[in-house]
Amino acid sequence: MALDDFLDSEVAVAVAATAVAFSPGARRLVRRGAVLGVAGALKATDVVTAAARGVASGVSSPGETDTTTDGRAEASAA
Repeated sequence: MALDDFLDSEVAVAVAATAVAFSPGARRLVRRGAVLGVAGALKATDVVTAAARGVASGVSSPGETDTTTDGRAEASAA
């Protein structure tokens, strides 16, 4: 193989995949990245869900509470 063959993108991807497959350090790095990526996605989902619940609980139906002029809510006398 000539030097130009190693610079092709297909060959570079194959060499990188082979290095990852046979290198314990590279496999450990890929595995750690996958675990941290999944953990980050789960944490982001929790944050979005909590924010959505906060917005949903903050929305009140008409007649449920009366708002005063300073923006605070007071329970209606029903």
